[in-house]
Amino acid sequence: MNDTRRTRAVLGVLIVAALVLITVDYRGGENSPLRGLRDVGAAVFGPVERASAAVVRPVGNAFDAITDAPDQRRRAERLERENQRLREQVRANALDAGRSKQLDQLLHTAGIGGYKIVAAQVISAGQGFEDTVTLDVGSSSGIRRDMTVMSAAGLVGRVTRVGPATATVLLATDAASSVGARLEDSKEIGIVQGRGRRGLGDGGSTPIKFQLLDANAPLRVGQRLVTLGSQGDSPYVPGVPIGTVERIDRPEGGLSRAAMVRPFVRFTSLDVVAVVVAPPKSDPRDAVLPPRPAPPPTAAPSPGASGTPAPHRQQGKKQKAKRKTEG
Repeated sequence: MNDTRRTRAVLGVLIVAALVLITVDYRGGENSPLRGLRDVGAAVFGPVERASAAVVRPVGNAFDAITDAPDQRRRAERLERENQRLREQVRANALDAGRSKQLDQLLHTAGIGGYKIVAAQVISAGQGFEDTVTLDVGSSSGIRRDMTVMSAAGLVGRVTRVGPATATVLLATDAASSVGARLEDSKEIGIVQGRGRRGLGDGGSTPIKFQLLDANAPLRVGQRLVTLGSQGDSPYVPGVPIGTVERIDRPEGGLSRAAMVRPFVRFTSLDVVAVVVAPPKSDPRDAVLPPRPAPPPTAAPSPGASGTPAPHRQQGKKQKAKRKTEG
């Protein structure tokens, strides 16, 4: 089509006419005089519009998906990071609650014994031949070598190496560990020795050995041990619970007696512990030991059992004696 003055005039007239028709139809609303023309246009152009939309829509959706893909990916990554953060927060809250309970128990135990402590957390376990763990406290917290380490349950070991922010603890289960110990009732003394990793071969129930110095001293299963204490309270302070005698080995011509001891501490699940930075003013003796479990209730003897005769039997005997007297 040639761009002439006439074509421009026709185009302008058509545009003006279209605007007039749109205005009249809009102002008329439902009563518009052009309603019939609008319905005819919808009937004619509606199928064409739907067909073109069916062709164009998938292309538009694909284009939108391509353009929105980076935003969707970033949104998914952000949501994944948020979910991970929330999961870690839930786990941390559960761990904090458990550690808070352990710390309360630890402070209670230290208070009974009169120990001044610095609380610590086990952050790693030794991978070599020694039974050791690493704590998250060091010289900056007042920790020194040859200090006693305990948990709420009892003796853990002693500090062997100290750094500015960490400390290494030799566990009481190590084969090189020797601790002076005392029985709670008889006050007999002896040496508790670790058995190393081989002590875990029976499930970890008896990983330490107690050697009684006096072969004739009384020793029985169920007796409990506490630390005897070292000279100058280093490396072991007195009165820290160690464990319970589980089995007694009969001596074979030896000068001492030995027993296998079940520790109070679970060395495979150490978490919150304490380093004793100052000993008690006096030996707590057996005060830190946990209370003994109550004995199981015994059944009352049934009536008529050996001992006290049943009432009806006593009455029968009296009646027989009375008849004999009357006869």
